[in-house]
Amino acid sequence: MTRFVLPILLAAAASLLAPGQAHAAECPAYLDHEFKRLHSSKTVNLCEVAAGKPMLIVNTASHCGYTKQFEGLEALHRQYRDRGLVVVGFPSNDFRQEAGEEAETAEVCYINYGVTFTMLAPSPVKGEAANPVFRELVRQAGEPSWNFNKYLVAADGTVVEHFKSSVAPESATLRQAIDKILD
Repeated sequence: MTRFVLPILLAAAASLLAPGQAHAAECPAYLDHEFKRLHSSKTVNLCEVAAGKPMLIVNTASHCGYTKQFEGLEALHRQYRDRGLVVVGFPSNDFRQEAGEEAETAEVCYINYGVTFTMLAPSPVKGEAANPVFRELVRQAGEPSWNFNKYLVAADGTVVEHFKSSVAPESATLRQAIDKILD
């Protein structure tokens, strides 16, 4: 009899949780961190942003030959957000091509490229100083070799595929991988 009571009690307890809390229990630990939003005093927890959805996580830079990829990333965000894809940008100066001031990074993203997807404050993405998200992405799929590496992450936190900088957001390879994960 007790084997039937415990699942019922657990289900009842889960229904009492606030909407975001149910997903927090399912969220991978490496995403369950507060990150400062780009050029803002507000923070964001990626578990709340993604809420069990697949993500495209990108290390970005404001002064890189690939910076124009912001346009394509924004297009991906707009095309796939209603199907559940969450795009997140992590500006980083690990390759010495990020703006010196966070305000300039924000201008490049928001003004120059019209970015509306989640952009976080600059942080390291490689080596021992890497933020917790990139430490795990690196463990699963390898370190970014340059700016605008793209990590396609399943809802359970598993890296499905790691795309190098040269794979543009418009590429058929990337879009096919996104379509596959969303099906």
